[in-house]
Amino acid sequence: MTPALKDLYVQKDKMYVATDCIIFGFDAGKLKLLVFKRRVEPFLGTWSLIGSFVRMEEDVSEAAKRVLTEITGLDNVFMEQLKAYGLANRDPGYRCVSIAQFALIRIDDYDKELTETHGAHWFELNDLPELVLDHGQMVEDAMARLKRKARYQPIGFELLPEKFTIPQLQSLYEAIYQKKLDDRNFRKKLMTLGLLIKLNEKDKTTSRRGAFLYKFDYDNYQKLVKSGYNFEIA
Repeated sequence: MTPALKDLYVQKDKMYVATDCIIFGFDAGKLKLLVFKRRVEPFLGTWSLIGSFVRMEEDVSEAAKRVLTEITGLDNVFMEQLKAYGLANRDPGYRCVSIAQFALIRIDDYDKELTETHGAHWFELNDLPELVLDHGQMVEDAMARLKRKARYQPIGFELLPEKFTIPQLQSLYEAIYQKKLDDRNFRKKLMTLGLLIKLNEKDKTTSRRGAFLYKFDYDNYQKLVKSGYNFEIA
């Protein structure tokens, strides 16, 4: 337990530090966001990103991981700090700086009962309700970061199940970039990256012939990262 700190700045103004989590998931060809209805004033009952004040004994990243685990039951997912939001009047409750984090989770993995207990819901990105405070701006900034990262890092695999088809992967990148990608060019680029392991299994949910399933090759990815490889897919 962290020992109590002596406040050497007792005469100075105080403010709160919070962390808000932009939690993305991918389901049925759609990129989705996990939000819940705010349980405190101000703006009680309005839609909000999931967040918390940072506790005295926590690092900001630890606070964000705590929030994610409390809501989804997951504790080993991709999470990255986005930026700080610190306008003096951003929160009428009190002076508060929020350090936003964005996370990518596999929708099939999270604890649905736990999430429902907290009143959290998934919304498609193009059908989001109005969010409280500056949370809408946080989502826009997180999407811009996700698009940039997807161009040089195979970050999209964090949103897919362990086994997936090429059409599912293409559908994900189309959701991230918000545009249609050429089927032939996408497959060609993907195969040249050397990041997929083809399995002797097929997904026959969409056709009798079925589509081969693949897995992400993490070991080869790490080797290519060290060599400075360009992972641009689309």
